Amino acid sequence: MQAGADVKAESVGGDRTVTIEQALAGARVALGATSPSARLDAEILLSHVLGCGRARLHAYPGTGLDPDSTQRFEILVERRRQGEPIAYLTERREFWSLDLRVTPDTLIPRPETEHLVEAVLAAVPRGEAARIADIGTGSGAVALALARERPRALVLGSDLSPAAAGVARGNAARLGIGNVSFIVSNAGAALAAASWSVIVSNPPYVAAGDPHLATGDVRFEPREALVAGPCGLDMLETLAREAPTRLVPGGWLMLEHGGDQGGAVRALLRRAGFASIETRRDLAGHERMTRGRRPSAGGDSGRTRPRAALQSGRPPDAIGPPAERDGTDR
Repeated sequence: MQAGADVKAESVGGDRTVTIEQALAGARVALGATSPSARLDAEILLSHVLGCGRARLHAYPGTGLDPDSTQRFEILVERRRQGEPIAYLTERREFWSLDLRVTPDTLIPRPETEHLVEAVLAAVPRGEAARIADIGTGSGAVALALARERPRALVLGSDLSPAAAGVARGNAARLGIGNVSFIVSNAGAALAAASWSVIVSNPPYVAAGDPHLATGDVRFEPREALVAGPCGLDMLETLAREAPTRLVPGGWLMLEHGGDQGGAVRALLRRAGFASIETRRDLAGHERMTRGRRPSAGGDSGRTRPRAALQSGRPPDAIGPPAERDGTDR
């Protein structure tokens, strides 16, 4: 059976033919000891092989698989049994309702990073011709979401990895998003290209010795996109240092970081001269995103800045309450 074919068209043709139902049952057994979602994993992988939706698998359980499809499915199941992420096996991940291609050259976009998108959208009014830089863009998830939601904005995504930038460009072309571009560059060179309304980043922020690097999906993700020095703060410190002179007055720096790094990031932004510093929590209650504003010509101190209302069409409390604000974290 070819990818994209109608699964109903293939019938059981002989004693050796494996049906959809049999293939899924075998995969559930194979994955049961290593995956907490063995049934779902099996269905996603077989849907990927056959090029059909999961509903088709349940509608036609007695449909037979041709030998090539069976072999491809078995290979993917074994790779999943070894712990390889589903997103890499299918080369797909949804983020902000965008169907993104991901590869082992890119991080797998996480749901909590959508909070970063929401924060930027709250700061950039719809219809504003803002300039937005996404540093460490990976698959382009954040840059593409922002470009889709703010079509008058000009969005630049940069990454040190040529392979990652290539994946991001491919996603932009496939999704038909034209107000975004991607370059291979370090943070300093990328930011020097213009004056920015918003600089946003989900940078590497894991400490080099963090034991979580040896567990779960992160074992398979690019180490250079995860690790930032002995404390995980190297890239966050670089962005805090570089951003002030690259932002327009009143422009925002918005950073995702580890759940235990909020205090350190607030301190970095204060030392860099930012105002209106605020950390927000994710839905699990972890400090996840910190933002700071370059003071405007009027001397915005940000000490009494009210909490901004989200403008993304999601619940106003979707990214949780502010964890700390400048002036309270002493």
